[in-house]
Amino acid sequence: MNAHSDSLSPAGTRWRILPQGDRCLIIDFGTEIDAATGRLCLAAARRLREAGLPGVTDVVPSFVAVAVHYRPDAGGTPTYGALADRIEALLGAGIAAEDAIGREIDVPVCYGGEHGPDLDDVARAAGLTPDEIIALHSGPRAMVFMLGFAPGHAYLGVHDDRLNIPRRASPRTAVPAGAVAVANRQTVIYPARLPGGWNLIGATPLALFDPAREPAALLQPGDSVRFVPIGPEEFERLRGERA
Repeated sequence: MNAHSDSLSPAGTRWRILPQGDRCLIIDFGTEIDAATGRLCLAAARRLREAGLPGVTDVVPSFVAVAVHYRPDAGGTPTYGALADRIEALLGAGIAAEDAIGREIDVPVCYGGEHGPDLDDVARAAGLTPDEIIALHSGPRAMVFMLGFAPGHAYLGVHDDRLNIPRRASPRTAVPAGAVAVANRQTVIYPARLPGGWNLIGATPLALFDPAREPAALLQPGDSVRFVPIGPEEFERLRGERA
């Protein structure tokens, strides 16, 4: 199975299709993590889902690529080459980042203290005060690029260069549900108690994943999130209402 060469749509969008084992292929849109590339991935994923290609079992967008999972079985389901050709034709008809538009969602966050034990360390690393870090993080809206690692685990960005802080040298074995963490100009929100090496700067009382809810994940790729600072009392009130 060989990679398809770089392709170019009439609108100037470039991509490359690569095999990923015998049941998945990757549509690669580049290497830079930015909102424009993220929106292209979301638009391509939506186009492929709407096409209902035979044999395709899942379409998963990420920061710079889209994974297409399929069944390479007998009975008319696709081989890698046939599926790659169908995808080339679909994307070649034209795709634009503006096609992917999500919801605008406010996420309350209690910063610092017991909810954000790494806030002071992040501030020192950035050469800023904790209040300045909060202002940077809660200022412009952040796009949800993808869900991964665990159900409902959202990856958001891309933040100001001053939030280009590396992950912790020693990951924690357990991070509480609702923790809001930053690293490398990105934010993650932990939907459950999980291990993690990101810098914890706050927490939200919202439930990021609830199997009884439709959809189960609160945040979806393409959504635009504004982090709203709240105090400890408001955090407890909202968490009590949720319970």
